Amino acid sequence: METISVEQAEALVLEWTKEIQEVEQVGVEEALGRILAEDMTASFDNPPFDRSPIDGYACRSEDVAEASEEHPVRLKVVEEVCAGSYTQREVRKGEAVRIMTGAPVPEGCDCCVRQEDTDYGEDVVRIYRPEKEWGNYCFKGEDFKAGSTLIKKGSRIGFVEMGVLAGMGRGTVPVFRLPRVAVLTTGDEVVGPGQPLAPGKIYDSNRMLLTGRLMEMDVRPFLVRWVEDCPEAMAAALTQAAEQADLILTTGAVSVGKKDIMHEALKLAGAQRIFWKIKVKPGMPTLFSVYRNVPVLSLSGNPFGVAAMAELLVRPAVQKLKRDESLRLVRVKGVMADTFSKPSRGRRLIRAYWEDGVFHLPKGLHANGVLASMVGCNCLIDLKPGDPELKAGAPAEAILL
Repeated sequence: METISVEQAEALVLEWTKEIQEVEQVGVEEALGRILAEDMTASFDNPPFDRSPIDGYACRSEDVAEASEEHPVRLKVVEEVCAGSYTQREVRKGEAVRIMTGAPVPEGCDCCVRQEDTDYGEDVVRIYRPEKEWGNYCFKGEDFKAGSTLIKKGSRIGFVEMGVLAGMGRGTVPVFRLPRVAVLTTGDEVVGPGQPLAPGKIYDSNRMLLTGRLMEMDVRPFLVRWVEDCPEAMAAALTQAAEQADLILTTGAVSVGKKDIMHEALKLAGAQRIFWKIKVKPGMPTLFSVYRNVPVLSLSGNPFGVAAMAELLVRPAVQKLKRDESLRLVRVKGVMADTFSKPSRGRRLIRAYWEDGVFHLPKGLHANGVLASMVGCNCLIDLKPGDPELKAGAPAEAILL
């Protein structure tokens, strides 16, 4: 099977990944980060009445047109209206209503005077400054009108959208179901964090690495487990995962060694191989299959390879499953602050930190099995075949993490 480019690999992964169609209702307080499954249309005007934006006095503008410090206008205070209450009284010439912020403006009034421009009168108020018609006045429907589509289907619900939905009176909203993702890690040499580390063993960082990245994408894996280096055991785990999964991720056992059991496991399960090997380092031995219509993305066991492919392949797949445009890969350009001296004939991804148009390389090794030097990095420099050596001051392009 021919080794393919990163772009070809991404296209094939997306071809076999299907957008989730199922819709569920969730409470507005639980809707953050979810993708809206229907247009949200207002059923009423908001605010549903004319209201005051200030604490002061509602009155007629013609009554206070000549008001000044030297010659204040005296108005009879006929009522007080607080936010949450209302009055059916119509204010007449020479009258005013004490009003609070957010309260409905009574009939007959066309302005509100700030209380700072009065003597705070209780029965009779002195007005020291004029106010124009419709001054300090919020009209019914100023925020939105009945029949207006406020949020489109496919929108990602953020904090502003949550506020708008609540303002529409929506207690629940229709959203697309979140993806069900399974994470299976292999390796007889790995043990879980917190367990004693016996001779010849290492801790399983890939499981947490992938799980954490999925959670950052608002996906909580429904199945996360270690599987022994046994083709039959992995085939059984794949079968179990495929019963519910929209996407299955595995790490390790994808090369050509004696313990690289993913090829045989997928064959035993009856999966269809789509591609194996990508022209890039790290992540070259990535294997992609489809099992019972579920995409199975098998990443290398090297932690940096897992991290890199989590961005280039897993992230686009989750983006499509979720319909979440916020996950789209973003590329940035800049210049190198440091020299990357490791030679590379082919395409290579290099961990770095990008700030103000400058790429900084972390201290420590850049080996595929090294993860610690990725701490603090926020991008992957994409060094393509034919690009010049990355010396300090040279231009570069990267994918933001």
